[in-house]
Amino acid sequence: MNLERLPNEEKLGLCRKYYLIGFAFLPFLWLVNVVWFFQEAFIKPAYSEQLQIKSYVKRSALGLLVWVTVLTTWITIFQRFRAEWGEVGDYISFTIPLGTP
Repeated sequence: MNLERLPNEEKLGLCRKYYLIGFAFLPFLWLVNVVWFFQEAFIKPAYSEQLQIKSYVKRSALGLLVWVTVLTTWITIFQRFRAEWGEVGDYISFTIPLGTP
């Protein structure tokens, strides 16, 4: 999508939509929001909607960072302790690895 062709009001609306939809466990949209709107928020000359776009981009980046941190922590803990959890570890596994840990 070419953001250059959109009026500033529509850019703000799109940025806000991506930010809000990211809360529905879709942090990928926060990444898209940061990548697409970073230049609009921090590099382009100032315009009236820029302050709000900058706020949404910062919050999207923070949400993405928190999401990645939590997901990485969970994956690390699960990989490390799944075998020790016994039946519970097997129950929450999508596939059960063969062999010994």
